[in-house]
Amino acid sequence: MCIRDSTMGETVVLVTAVVAPSADPGKDFLPLTVEYQEKFYAAGRVPGSFFRREGRSTEAETLVARLIDRPVRPLFAKGFTHETQVIAQVLSLDPETDAEVPALIGASAALALSGAPFAGPVGAVRVGHVDGAFVLNPTRSQLIDSRLDLVVAGTDKAVLMVESQADQLPEETMLDAVMFGHEQMQAVIAAIEALAAEAGRPAIEWNPPADNRELAARIEQAFRTEVEAAYQIADKAERGGRLSQLRGEIRDRFVDESVEPPVSEKVVDGLTKGIESEVVRGNILAGKPRIDGRDTRTVRPISIRTGLLPRAHGSA
Repeated sequence: MCIRDSTMGETVVLVTAVVAPSADPGKDFLPLTVEYQEKFYAAGRVPGSFFRREGRSTEAETLVARLIDRPVRPLFAKGFTHETQVIAQVLSLDPETDAEVPALIGASAALALSGAPFAGPVGAVRVGHVDGAFVLNPTRSQLIDSRLDLVVAGTDKAVLMVESQADQLPEETMLDAVMFGHEQMQAVIAAIEALAAEAGRPAIEWNPPADNRELAARIEQAFRTEVEAAYQIADKAERGGRLSQLRGEIRDRFVDESVEPPVSEKVVDGLTKGIESEVVRGNILAGKPRIDGRDTRTVRPISIRTGLLPRAHGSA
């Protein structure tokens, strides 16, 4: 377990990261759990219920947990399947300082200290826009007059996550806000790196999954052209049927439980999914039209018709 306190103003967040010493057999994904908890005592209050107990996680707590999860999850080494938990608990809450940013920074620091194969650290800041100028980590009072509320997280080299709301700011200002945030977070990243160098735990010993590069190349050579053709079919049902047929053909040809190590259906399906992802992503990066013929700057037609139900719900 690694523990890190993150403080901003009078807001204090305790963040712990726990990584299992061994992998969970049979899992082919990262079992990462992120929780963010706010208790009444952090604001000097007592729950108003009869039993004086805290309730279940609020929607706001769930959203902050996702805010932490999004930038840290992609930085774990591919194939790392050790159970990992990150718990951020607000110990003291300053009414003027939200805890989201210090919680994210604390999670990054705890993971950097843990010895897990984590390609961080991650820095994070909130950016406001008041009187035509950017404000770093604005208070709640400043946000009232701010035309921007943007949270940006990233490494020393790249931006990983942006979440924002803005009052009709131009694209140039939004981009400048992201770059301003990325520049300002470098001090946080440098501080975490220095802390990890001094107090970080030894790297966890783990064995990445077997390299199936040769098998992936064989599948790609035999079926990539047909997969590309399938993703040109505009009709969704027809496209799904063709892809399902191709996946079955790939299984029939390449699944072999008699070899060592055995080539299971799960392994073949995973490699096939990777090829499909490369095809779709490659088309997007090459600027090719979408499956329905739209280019990369055309929005799908959207229409809303009310009056179909006696009580409308949602955004309608």
